[in-house]
Amino acid sequence: MSYQSRYLRRLVRIPEILLEAVISRLPNMAFLEQTRGTQTPIRFRDWLRQEVFGINRGPYWPVHGSSRIVNWRNVLAGVETSPGSMPGCYIQAIGKIRIGDYTQIGPNVNIISANHRVEDLREHEPQEVTIGRYCWLGAGSTVLPGVTLGDFTIVGAGSVVTKSFPDGYAVIAGNPARMIRTLNPADCLEHRSEHEYHGFVRADDFEGFRREELDV
Repeated sequence: MSYQSRYLRRLVRIPEILLEAVISRLPNMAFLEQTRGTQTPIRFRDWLRQEVFGINRGPYWPVHGSSRIVNWRNVLAGVETSPGSMPGCYIQAIGKIRIGDYTQIGPNVNIISANHRVEDLREHEPQEVTIGRYCWLGAGSTVLPGVTLGDFTIVGAGSVVTKSFPDGYAVIAGNPARMIRTLNPADCLEHRSEHEYHGFVRADDFEGFRREELDV
């Protein structure tokens, strides 16, 4: 990239930088500063694209422009858990999806909570999906309907999870995914951030938000 191109890109960003400086001072925008440095920081540009320009508007957590969320009101996303914040994800919540605190979800991950009914493909058969706390779904992995994953479950990249691993503390991988390693719970750190948010919503306010806005 030439010097002139870099200069023009910086020049174009000046209004955005000024807008961020003003908006980030608003009380209900405190997450911009308070999530900085966490494992899932909320960047001003992501918020602007989603909430102002309307790209993936609706979900209460950051969603990448290339990801798709179906029926976000059926998704219970824990603290610092943002399904679809990475590129290319597909979160299909025809059935209910519950994901615990501090769970990481990589790019191109699919979480599916309903299959077509084989006798009539126009209909779906919902089955709940539950993913625990401090899990990690590797890039390109798929979690299918009815699956439960316990806390500290690591899903290898490209895996297809067809059955439950409710005890957690495990590394699973493959198609279909199988246990390849167990984790010692004593070695697994349950860290907490100073300021906790469910996406854009403060943890202190989340139960009220959940009652009013969510179906899960």
